[in-house]
Amino acid sequence: MAGQTNAPLPEGLEICGYRIVKKIAVGGFSIVYQAKDEKDNIVAIKEYLPGGLARRPEGEHRPYVAPEHTELYRIGLKYFFDEGRVLASIHHPNIVSVLNFFRANETVYMVMAYEEGHSLHDYIEQQRKKRSRAPVSEAVIRQIFIQIMDALREVHAKKILHLDLKPANIYLRNDGTPILLDFGAARRTLQADLSQLHPMYTPGFAAPELHTKKDLGPWTDIYSLGAAMFNCMTGFAPQAANERKKSDHMEENYRSCMGAYSSLMLQLTRWSLMLDPLQRPQSVFNLQNALRQTHSHKQTIHAPHKFLSQLKRWMGSE
Repeated sequence: MAGQTNAPLPEGLEICGYRIVKKIAVGGFSIVYQAKDEKDNIVAIKEYLPGGLARRPEGEHRPYVAPEHTELYRIGLKYFFDEGRVLASIHHPNIVSVLNFFRANETVYMVMAYEEGHSLHDYIEQQRKKRSRAPVSEAVIRQIFIQIMDALREVHAKKILHLDLKPANIYLRNDGTPILLDFGAARRTLQADLSQLHPMYTPGFAAPELHTKKDLGPWTDIYSLGAAMFNCMTGFAPQAANERKKSDHMEENYRSCMGAYSSLMLQLTRWSLMLDPLQRPQSVFNLQNALRQTHSHKQTIHAPHKFLSQLKRWMGSE
């Protein structure tokens, strides 16, 4: 799938009551901007702009879509708009808030609360520089993922799957609270025909069924949760699912984590990363309960304070 090669909207552009301040993130299917509303509040605006289907040169506002890509572009546009509408109805402290969504320039824009902080991916990388083994402690993994699982349960209750869960899409606010963001790959899987859409997944974090787009369900996001926790424990992504089917080396990685993490933590990570969807937890509730069982009373009390002070030191040093 082609990456994003389109020109961003120019700084200072006024669009439907918002003024573009600057581009802050780029993905294969979208561009995210920092913007200000009519009251000068800072927001984030995500623009649907699939790099493989649309072209926008410098100085233009509307994308050009070739006739052969029109149908697929419109399907993606509909999903993006529908997802914005559904996500706007979800109010959860660990899910990015969708404030508004609108059509303009022959595409769709999603307005979200602007959050200060860093991605979990960046935090893992920072910790990995300090110590190559066990970058993120078990207590911190529990603290982050129990909250993320709360958020994901809310998403699944709306009949939506995220389908691109990974540390880069988990954000840590300045107070250490995690939030789930970037629903660019989310799909209403009970109603949608996924066979018409391009693959939107990250190798290592994607469940094997994402490669075939068959039998997707909560267990698909659960695989990605396990992959993200594995990333916290090792500093690198799990072996890609399609490679594991040929020659699975994951047991070697689990053994390297022994001693640094409890056997229960390793077991539930292994459980989440089973190649067979039927062998994984079938709901986030099941996995969340198992994760809660890994903790000790002492760790629960002290870990969050240590993590928050560590996070503040890191952010203050940049």
